[in-house]
Amino acid sequence: MGTRSHSREPEAVVADLDTEPSGLSSDEARRRLDEHGPNEFARVAGRSRLDIFVAQFDSVLIWVLIAAAALSLWAGHAVDAVLIAVIVVANGLFGFVQDYRAEQSLESLRELTAPTATVRRDGDPIELPATELVPGDVVELADGDVVPADSRVIDQTALEIDEAALTGESVPVGKTTTPVDPETPLAERTSMAYKGTNVTRGHGALVVTGTGDDTEMGAIADQLAATEETDTPLQRELDVLGRNLGLGVVALAALVIPLLALRGTPLIETGLTAVSLAVAAVPEGLPAVVTLTLALGVRSMADENALVRSLPAVEALGSVDVICTDKTGTLTEGRMTVSKLWVNDAVVDVSDDDAADPADRVDLLYRAGALCNDATTEEGDPTEQALVAAAQDAGYDVATLREENPRTDEVPFSSERKWMGTVHGERAYVKGAPEVVLENASRVLTEDGIVELTDEAAARIESQTTAFADDALRVLAVGYTDDPDGMEDDLVFVGLVGMIDPAREEVADAVAATRRAGIDLKMITGDNVRTAAAIAGDLGMGSSVMEGAEVEAMDDAALREAVESVDVFARTSPEHKVRILRALQDNGHVVAMTGDGVNDAPALKNADVGVAMGVRGTDVAKQASDVVLLDDNYTTIERAVERGRAIFDNVWKFVAYLLSANIAEVAIVFIASLFGYLILPAVQLLWINLLTDGLPALALGADPESGDVMARQPRDPDRGIVDRDMLALIGGTGTVTTAVMLGLMGYTLAGAAAVTPYALTMVFTGFVLLEFEKLYVIRWLRETPTLSNRWLAAAVAGSLALQLAVLYTPLNRFFGTVPLGLTDWAILLGVLAVCLPFYLLVAGWIRRRRAAAAAA
Repeated sequence: MGTRSHSREPEAVVADLDTEPSGLSSDEARRRLDEHGPNEFARVAGRSRLDIFVAQFDSVLIWVLIAAAALSLWAGHAVDAVLIAVIVVANGLFGFVQDYRAEQSLESLRELTAPTATVRRDGDPIELPATELVPGDVVELADGDVVPADSRVIDQTALEIDEAALTGESVPVGKTTTPVDPETPLAERTSMAYKGTNVTRGHGALVVTGTGDDTEMGAIADQLAATEETDTPLQRELDVLGRNLGLGVVALAALVIPLLALRGTPLIETGLTAVSLAVAAVPEGLPAVVTLTLALGVRSMADENALVRSLPAVEALGSVDVICTDKTGTLTEGRMTVSKLWVNDAVVDVSDDDAADPADRVDLLYRAGALCNDATTEEGDPTEQALVAAAQDAGYDVATLREENPRTDEVPFSSERKWMGTVHGERAYVKGAPEVVLENASRVLTEDGIVELTDEAAARIESQTTAFADDALRVLAVGYTDDPDGMEDDLVFVGLVGMIDPAREEVADAVAATRRAGIDLKMITGDNVRTAAAIAGDLGMGSSVMEGAEVEAMDDAALREAVESVDVFARTSPEHKVRILRALQDNGHVVAMTGDGVNDAPALKNADVGVAMGVRGTDVAKQASDVVLLDDNYTTIERAVERGRAIFDNVWKFVAYLLSANIAEVAIVFIASLFGYLILPAVQLLWINLLTDGLPALALGADPESGDVMARQPRDPDRGIVDRDMLALIGGTGTVTTAVMLGLMGYTLAGAAAVTPYALTMVFTGFVLLEFEKLYVIRWLRETPTLSNRWLAAAVAGSLALQLAVLYTPLNRFFGTVPLGLTDWAILLGVLAVCLPFYLLVAGWIRRRRAAAAAA
C-alpha cells in the first residue's frame, strides 16, 4: 500500500516504483496488471437462494415441529402431519422472501470507484478504465475527478481533495509534494491522495502506490469481509427460547411416555399423546408472527424515512443504550457555512438579524468573497461555495455582480502560496490564510477609512483569528488593492470570514430526546479536536474529548474504562472506531453506530445496529448498515428508536400471549393424560395455535405505542424477553385456564371412561374463547387502549368465524367435533365470566409491581 510514501521525497517514491514521471510503457503496465490484478476490491460471494431457504429451518422450534409431524405420520394421523408440515413450510417461505429481498438489495449497491482515469502511458496521457491502473502508473487529476487509486503527489497546482468519505475531515485538504512525518495521521497526509476521494480544486500528477485491496479503502473492505454478522438481542432471545422449549418437550415426553406405558396405554395412543404435548409446547406461529410484525415495523419506518435492510434491526434499535455517531453530515449539515465576520474590531454574527452591521465594510467583504471565487452554490470548493451562498443570503445577485466586474487576471490558489487573487480592472481582491494576507497587507480598512497597519492593529487581527479558531471556525482573510501588482505587499486588510460545518437545527432536540430515553451519545469523528468539541458543546453532548492517538496507545482494559466517560473521540481512524465500539459492547452496551463515509463502514457492520445516511452516505456505508436514513436527518433516528421500542412492546405481548396459551395446553393435556383422557388431540391443538398464533397475534403488531415508550430506560440486554412479568402472567393465567378447562372437561364427561366428542368440543371451543379474552387482558397490562386497534377486532372476529366453521360444517369430521346448542354456548359464556376477574387480578398485580419498580 506504500505505507511510508507520504514521508519520502516524490523522486524517491518514483524510483522505488521503478517508473518515470512520464509514466509506464504499455508492455510494463500489462505485466504489472497480471502481477497485481485489477484495481478493484475482491467481491464477497453472496448467499445462494438455496442457502437462504435452508437457513429458514435452522431453528430448534422448527426441528421439534418436524419431529412431531414424523411421529403423527408414523401413528397414522396424516391430517395432523400435513397441518404441521404446511405451517413449517409457510413459515420458511415467508422468511425466505424477506431475506432474499434483503440479499438482492446488496446487488443494487454500486462499489465506490472511479470508472475511468487519465494515465500517462508511453509518455502520453490516455483515458482508460480505472480497474487497469497498476502501481507505478502516473495519473493526472483535475477539478471534479475521483481519485482512482492511492497515489503520491509528484506535481500539483492548487490541488485540493475532499477526503470526508475516508477520514471524516469536513474541509478539503490542500495537497503538496512536500513529505510529511512518517507518523502523520491519515487525515493530515498532504502528500498523498486516496482512492475514492474527490478533487475539489486544482490539478496535479500523482504516481500510483497502491491499487485494489492494497489501498486504504481496500483495507476497509477487508475488515468488512472479515466481520461476522451480529445477532440482535431479539434473535438471541428467541434462539434461547426455542432451545428451552425443545428441551422441555423432550423432558416432558421422557416423563409421560413411561408413565402411560406403566398404565398399559397402547403404544399408538402413547405416541399420539407425545405428539400432542410436542405440538402444545411449541408456538408454531412464533417465527412467522415475529417476522411479520417486524415487517410491519419496516413499512412504518419507511414511511418515516428510515429504510430497514435487516428485519431484526427494527427491534434492536429499540434496545440500544448507546449511539455512536459520526459528525460530518450526520450531526452537521455536511457543508461549510459562513458563521461570523470581523471587520476591524466589529464582529458580525451572520445568523443574528439584530447584530450591529458596519454596512460598508461588510459589503466589501461579501463582494470580495464572491468575486475572488471560482465556485457557484452547487459546484466548486466547499469554502468558496460558502462565500457565494453568504453573499446571496445577504441580497447579492452573484452572477450579475460577476458580469458587472469581469475578471481580467488571476493568481490561482496553491498550497504553498496559501492565497488566491483575482483582478477586476484596476482593483484586485485577495483571500487566503489570515497570517499570509496579513503579512501581505500594509494598510487596514477601519470605520474611519483606510489607515496604516500598525503592530497593534496586526495583533488585534491575530487575536481575533485565534478567537474564531477557538470557536472551531475555519478562518479566511480578505483584502484588496487598487494596484494589481501589489497583491503581495500592498494590500488593504478588509476583514475575516469565519466558517463552519454547522450542526443541523433539529439535532439538539433529538439529542435531548434520546438522552431522556436513557440513551448515551458518543461522537466518533475523523475531524480535529477543536471542531468536534465545539459541535458537541452546541448540541449538549458533553465536553470530555479524546484523540485517536490516545485510543491507539490504550490497551483494551483501559479503553473499556475510558469509553464510559468520554463524549467525543476526534481524529479517529476506522480501526479506532471499531475498537471504541467493541469496548462499549464488552461493557454490556447495545450499540448503534451512525455514519455516512467509507471510514464508518467497519464500525457500522460491527455495531448491534448500523445506521447509514442515505443522501450523503457512500455505497460502502449503506452496504455495511442495517438501517439507511433516507433524509440524513438525525431526528429520524429518534423516531426509529421509538418505533423499535413500540415493536418490542408488541413482540412482548404476543410472545406472552402465545406462551401462556401453550403452557396451559401442555398442562391440560399432561394432567388429563394421567387420568387416561387424551383431551385436545394434535389436530385441535394445531387449530387453536393457528387461530391464536395467526391473525390475532399478527394484528398485535399494529398496536399503537404507549405514551411513555420514550420515557423509559433502555431494556437491559441481559434481561430476556421472557422476563419476570411474563413468567408471572404465564403462571397466573395458565393456572386459571388449566383449572377451569379441567373442570369443564370433568363436567362435560359426566363420568365417561373416555373422552367423548361432546366433551372434546366444549373444551376445544372454550379454550379458543378464553384465549381471545386473555388477549385483551394482556393489552390492558401493557397500557394499550382497548379499542385502539381495528385490525385486532377484525382478526378476532375472523378467527371466531373459522372456529364456528369447524363446528357447523363438514370440516368437523377432521377435528372430531360436534355442533353445540344454545345451552352449551351459555355454559361457555359462564366460563368466560368466571375467568375474567382472575385474569385481571393477575394483570393488575403485575402492573402495580412494575410501577413500583419504575418509581424506585
